[in-house]
Amino acid sequence: MFPGFWEALLILLVVVVIFGAGKLPTVMGDLAKGIKTFKAGLKEEAGPPATPAEPGKLPPPGGEPPKAG
Repeated sequence: MFPGFWEALLILLVVVVIFGAGKLPTVMGDLAKGIKTFKAGLKEEAGPPATPAEPGKLPPPGGEPPKAG
């Protein structure tokens, strides 16, 4: 659930008291940089999967069929 107006105001007041009004823009800027870096990392991993160096050496999916004999 989302906090109401008074709860959000109280949280903002506590943050201002802890960090101070002068330090708050620096803290928010650092938080924004962290979020941007995190999103960039997610985009890097979302790319196509890496292909193996020698695809012919991989076993077939499901394993080898049993040999008759």
